[in-house]
Amino acid sequence: MQSTEERAVEAETADLERVTGAEAGPGRRRSRPLLVLGMVLVPAAVLYLAGGWLDSPAMKAWRTVCLAVTVQALPFLLLGTALSGAINAFVPARVFSRVLPRRPVLAVPVAGVAGVVLPGCECASVPVANSLIGRGVTPAAAFAFLLSAPAINPVVLTATAVAFPGQPAMIAARLLASLVTAWVMGWLWLWLGRAEWLRPVVRHTGHETGAGRWREFRTGFQYDFLHAGGFLVVGAMAAATFNVAVPRSVLDVFSGSAWLSVLFLAGLAIVLAVCSEADAFVAASLSGFSTVARLTFMVVGPMVDLKLIALQAGTFGRAFAIRFSAATVVVAVLSSALIGGVLL
Repeated sequence: MQSTEERAVEAETADLERVTGAEAGPGRRRSRPLLVLGMVLVPAAVLYLAGGWLDSPAMKAWRTVCLAVTVQALPFLLLGTALSGAINAFVPARVFSRVLPRRPVLAVPVAGVAGVVLPGCECASVPVANSLIGRGVTPAAAFAFLLSAPAINPVVLTATAVAFPGQPAMIAARLLASLVTAWVMGWLWLWLGRAEWLRPVVRHTGHETGAGRWREFRTGFQYDFLHAGGFLVVGAMAAATFNVAVPRSVLDVFSGSAWLSVLFLAGLAIVLAVCSEADAFVAASLSGFSTVARLTFMVVGPMVDLKLIALQAGTFGRAFAIRFSAATVVVAVLSSALIGGVLL
């Protein structure tokens, strides 16, 4: 006989599965990411193999940029989905309740600082944040971690130091502006966020033992990687299209104005979708722009870009991705301008 608590857990899980469409069974659930990935990769393969005008220099450049963005981000997406599967399969929910403060308003800054432990780009942070929510972490804290992890980890800060030698103020400004943005967005979610904007996440109430945990890890990893991989390729295609379609001469139009240069480099960071481990070198090469504008490029990029928006939409839902990304851009630009204006 089942206890009342067990029946309640099963009922809650069934309701969430009905909302997310998981009621069709494991086969149907696994087929969805395969369908997304196939809808992207099959047309891409056809375009790549076709001849004629597709062999023009512009299309060759498009294919090169698209492939470069995808290959650059893929290892970190692999890392993120592996961490996500490990959290779901092996980490008890009580661990997070012990590490994070019980009050959400205090859990946000702690989770933001904890982003330093994940040496990966934004592609890795999305599935990990989704797993944290599934383990019972308040979404505000998970989103603070999502934003801070790709921006303040040691690999990114070291790359920034190499790209801007003899400019420790740039490293400090990037660290502070990124942390402030992550904290503000976490607190904004506590204040204004709504549960209906988030795609429901099935919470894990317990663990299997022995081989069952490894099976859970393997299944979750496979699903998350294939699902997120399709949206990663969509974002890479959008970034490649911008690189090919927009003339480089457009950069010179905006470099003369302080505020226009800040806004332009914020938009450029979104569409270029450069990995956070490499964006400092791109920013350093934009010598015609002010230091504050280049700081904005490095703060906005790891938090909002085309591939990240696509990953967020696929993971948390379109309603969340649109609102959260727009608000993050505003907060990141303001934080960069204020902190950069003081330190740089």
